[in-house]
This record gives sequence, C-alpha cells and structure tokens, in this order.
Amino acid sequence: MNTLGIGIDIGGTVIKGAIFDLNYGSVIQKETVATQTEGKVNGMPAFAVQVRDMIDRLEEEAGGEATVIGISAPGLASRDASSIESMPGRLSGLEGLKWEKFLDRECSVLNDAHAGLMGEIWMGSAKGLRDVIFITLGTGVGGAVVSHGQLMRGHIGRAGHVGHISLNYQGPGDICSAPGSLEDLVGNHNVKERSGGRFDSTADLVAAVENGDEDAERVWDESMKALAAGIASLINILDPQAVIIGGGISQAWDSIQPRLMKWMDEFEWRPGGVRVQLRRATLEEWAGTYGAVYFAMMSP
Repeated sequence: MNTLGIGIDIGGTVIKGAIFDLNYGSVIQKETVATQTEGKVNGMPAFAVQVRDMIDRLEEEAGGEATVIGISAPGLASRDASSIESMPGRLSGLEGLKWEKFLDRECSVLNDAHAGLMGEIWMGSAKGLRDVIFITLGTGVGGAVVSHGQLMRGHIGRAGHVGHISLNYQGPGDICSAPGSLEDLVGNHNVKERSGGRFDSTADLVAAVENGDEDAERVWDESMKALAAGIASLINILDPQAVIIGGGISQAWDSIQPRLMKWMDEFEWRPGGVRVQLRRATLEEWAGTYGAVYFAMMSP
C-alpha cells in the first residue's frame, strides 16, 4: 500500500520539500531550493513551477507517487484550503493561486505558522497535546493555536497572529496597527532601535549578553519580560497545556529559558499550582513541511 506524502514549505528565501512515509512519519528525502520570487514560466509564477518540479523529483527519489500533498506558505489561507487568499507585498502570484488546478493533484494549503504547529504536534515537541500555543520568534513574531485538538483558523484565517497582541496601548502601531505589540518588543526587525543602535541583530545582542555586557542584558531582559507578559496573557485567554517556542531566535534557548521563567513566575496565573509548560520547538526549519503534509493527511 502506498503511504507516501509530500510537504512543501514556501518561503521568501527558500522552498523546502520533504517526502514522508506516512505510517511512521519518517523522512525519505529532503530538498531545498532558492525561491525564484520574480518572473514567470509559461505564464505561471516561477516559484510555483519550482514547487511542481520539486514534487516530481521527490517522487522519483522515493520511487512512488505521493497520495497526500500539503503546501505551506505565508499569508491567510482560504477556508477551503485551496490557496493563499491574502499575502500582499510578497511572492507575486501566490494570492489566489489554486494549487490543485495548477498541479493537477489533490492538495491542501495552509499558513506557514499554522503548519509549523501542526508539524510539532505530529512529530515534534507538541506531540500528544490537544491544547497548545505556538510562538515563532524571528524577524517578527508569529504563531498558531490548537484548541481541543483543532487548529484555530478563525473567520478569515487570522487566528494565531500572536505577535500582534498589544502590550502597551500607548505605544506606536506595528505593521498591523496594533499599538505596543509583542512583535515590536521582541522581534529581530527592530533590535537596533531597541538597543539604542548598539546591535544589528538578536544574535549580536545575545552574544553580548553571554559576554557579560550589562547594557545588552538590560535590553534582552526587557524583551523576555515582554514575551512573558504576552505568554501569560495568552495563557489566560486560551488555557493551553504548553507553549511551544520556535523560530530563529529560539536557537538562543539557553539565554531565553531562564529569563523567561523568571518573569513567568511573576506574571502567570497558576490556579491550583498548575504551571503551563514552556517547550522549545524541535523540528526547527522543517516544521512547515511536516505540518503541511500532516494537515493534508488529516483533511477530510
């Protein structure tokens, strides 16, 4: 019996693909290519043709045809999981592209952060959990929520955009107009501004912290305080079993975890002594491929 499935994760820099043995969740073959963000091939976006060619190569490597295909991409996915319905300003041609029609294959499409959480639930640090929040720390702050075993997508697919919760109503608006947002207090995109011009990236900031720089420690601790306040707020709203933290900044886990726990001890409401687990995501940059194929596998 054919049990092959393919997960594709489309990003603005690279496209990742993997073909799985669905019985075991094991990867048979992985592949990455640089995303062709511009240009067309026979009237179709170049990146879409890259996806189609990648699927062909993965099936050839595995020696069989995939019965399940899932595609993860940035933006708001349509309710019927056939396309990315809204993704302004990036990957021209992605919005409204009907992947089943283009590939002439059945497939399911979902948001990349949603895919990341689904991957962690299938084969990562959220395995076995039915109530979980996923937070990705990178250039910005993204996320996803599963409640009672169901991925929360919301009315138009916005659910899970935890980076745009407001922690200071008097603060400046972020890219989604939220004042004093979690994203603007933690994300990598404005570290230089938050550090008074001293550091160009979170990696530079954390390196200075580890070298005993007191000013860097102050900036980093403020970021972790904001993250803890955001997590504590989300816990009060969603009551999860665990909060999973992923994204590029999570590679600094040894610098995140103790500071985050210090502030969580102050902010988290713990009725009956119940403490929500904080876990680091384990599938790293491949979580989207796992989640894309798992979502497709679970779709009716």
